[in-house]
Amino acid sequence: MLQKTVARTTKQWTIEGHEGWDQSLKFSEDAVVRDIGDHDVLVQFHAASVNYRDLIMVKGLYRYAQNLGVVAGSDGAGTVEAVGPQVTRFKPGDKVVTNFHQGHIYGAPDMAALCSGLGGALDGVIREFGVFNEQGLVRMPCNLNFLEASTLSCAAVTAWNSLYGLESKALKAGDWVLVQGTGGVSIFGLQFAKAAGAKVIATTSSPEKVEKLKKLGADHVINYKEDENWGETAKSLTPNQEGVHHVLEVGGPATIAQAFKALKFDGNISIIGFLTGYTGEGQSFLDCLTHYCTVRGIIVGSRAHFEDMNKCIEANDIHPVIDEKIFSLEQTKEAYQYLWEQKFFGKVVIKID
Repeated sequence: MLQKTVARTTKQWTIEGHEGWDQSLKFSEDAVVRDIGDHDVLVQFHAASVNYRDLIMVKGLYRYAQNLGVVAGSDGAGTVEAVGPQVTRFKPGDKVVTNFHQGHIYGAPDMAALCSGLGGALDGVIREFGVFNEQGLVRMPCNLNFLEASTLSCAAVTAWNSLYGLESKALKAGDWVLVQGTGGVSIFGLQFAKAAGAKVIATTSSPEKVEKLKKLGADHVINYKEDENWGETAKSLTPNQEGVHHVLEVGGPATIAQAFKALKFDGNISIIGFLTGYTGEGQSFLDCLTHYCTVRGIIVGSRAHFEDMNKCIEANDIHPVIDEKIFSLEQTKEAYQYLWEQKFFGKVVIKID
């Protein structure tokens, strides 16, 4: 057991401005790793993944807690190298994954929890070594490797919370789920829904991705560029054309109208992202009334969600979908650009060791 410090430096990427990743992501080869406190864990990272959130942070478009100078990235997997004297949850050698909001352990988040996001308010994971409070880590699913596990903290927990976080509307076998595109949240939503025995309708703008989505289990795939009324089409595919029970809404104002058109009476829309921007026509609050539905904002999820999700991943041997192009730590800027250009399928991953 270590009591105070470990003499170590680390390679890392920090956010130093809002002018985009070319200018605002800064690389250091010998940053000092902070002291290990009584309840802290020193993690050697082996992999990290990149989210859309990481891109908008360095563009100055992120609307939640953020500090300049923090280490970038929220999703990382690694090995416990050392622990403080009061740590009880982990021991050296354990494989761990970071919890997105370090202070969101269970239940509804409060403002303090929402201000504890890695790679935003607190130092993140795109580095070789980092120190975290033991409460901000979870055990890595035993069926995954480090690259796969590094994709879970944000996208996977968000998808899980969307489908299971509202207990009265939790996903059930036989339900219908609509996912948009081939990003991390949508792919995880597809995988979790199929594991539960649900039916899945997926959308994409790429003919090449149609077969990939079907191989993952999508029951129907709609090309939204060829079908502007894809919401109505999705509804027509469901039994008695009643509509879907769950929509994982990642597009924002430009797609929400179609989400309502696809939705079943008393269905559930999880508002997750804004890939089409913040502004646009959107819908009014009255649409919730006329559709008699629940529209719920999702900001990732709790550590309890994470741990429940990991049980499902292990029990069903679910493996995250990783894009075929893997980046090195030194290629982090290239990884950001690759994600921005939407060249990916699944999650964009950085191999650190």
